[in-house]
Amino acid sequence: MSVLYALRLCHRPAAAFMIVGVFWGSMAALAPQLKAQIGADDATFGLLLLGTSIGLLTTMLLAPIFDKALGSWALPVASVGLAAAFLLPGLAQSYAFFFAAMCCAGLASGLLDVSMNARVSELEAVHNRSLMNANHGMFSVAYACAAVFTGIAREAGFAPLTIFAMIGVVALLLATRTRMQVAPVPDEEGGAARFPWGVVLLCGGVVLIAFMAEAAVESWSALHVERTLGGRAAQGALGPAMLGLTMAVGRFGGQAVAEKWSDLTVITAGAVLSVIGALIAAAAPTPLVVYLGFGTLGLGVSAIGPIGLAMVGRMVAPSIRTKAISRAAVIGFAGFFVAPAAMGLISQGFGLRASFVAVAVVVLGLFPLQAMLRRRGA
Repeated sequence: MSVLYALRLCHRPAAAFMIVGVFWGSMAALAPQLKAQIGADDATFGLLLLGTSIGLLTTMLLAPIFDKALGSWALPVASVGLAAAFLLPGLAQSYAFFFAAMCCAGLASGLLDVSMNARVSELEAVHNRSLMNANHGMFSVAYACAAVFTGIAREAGFAPLTIFAMIGVVALLLATRTRMQVAPVPDEEGGAARFPWGVVLLCGGVVLIAFMAEAAVESWSALHVERTLGGRAAQGALGPAMLGLTMAVGRFGGQAVAEKWSDLTVITAGAVLSVIGALIAAAAPTPLVVYLGFGTLGLGVSAIGPIGLAMVGRMVAPSIRTKAISRAAVIGFAGFFVAPAAMGLISQGFGLRASFVAVAVVVLGLFPLQAMLRRRGA
């Protein structure tokens, strides 16, 4: 099945994936400027990014209720909320305000993330097709474009608040295309005792490691290029942009690969590439070489997170699909905020090169998770 056909089947949630992508791509390219704006060192900035995890923990409780209550309006409402939340980091001048702003961004992003992944999982069940990689590919395209745009805007002297406002206009236009009907599901017997926590934790762990590797490059690649290798703002923005572009290629390619290879084979191959890419980034002597590392890591890790979420949707009953995806997604999305904090702490003590070596070590954790999923018949 072609990528274009997959996107025709799920163009509405794909617009939501693009909305999330443009904001986090802009956030990644603005990291050096936001860090300077609040006067934080590496360790402090990394810890402040943990504020997003507070928002995500709230998402885990609220997302299934939010999604069920709003139904077809869940994606548009969450999209508008995300556009509003991302104005806050641009206003931050203190540690406390920035931390609170990231809490709000995490909450809004998590609500939209859970709902859009649930919609894709529903469409996969209806059409009996793998669609998750194509949608996550649109996230990566939007992420890369936003990172490049933000780098250019920074060179032109625009403030973070202005850049987030411009991105917000794009997001609001996309939000008009996100409303879609929710597939009805029958109530089934079984309560909390029957909730498949084993599957959720294993698949969530796969998503967690993939998103940790992705987030490490997103949040610290621009700083690595600008500070470690002496690059300019536009060169720094090419770090997350390279990640986004190669992840888009990997995810669109993964859309075809997913129909020929097993999920676990894709996870294994992706893990090997990701480790190699992280080590290249750690040892890179020039920006060109570090872009090669980021690109290799992006290709490797690209399909792993979407596959983890798709496996949850396929391995649980339809009546608990949104709840199961919300739990696995929150476990995975925590990687977007645990990783930057850990990178900051490691960088403060040992430098950014050591931080990227740590990313390679974390990715190795995919191998035991893959083995446990194989024993469960995934």
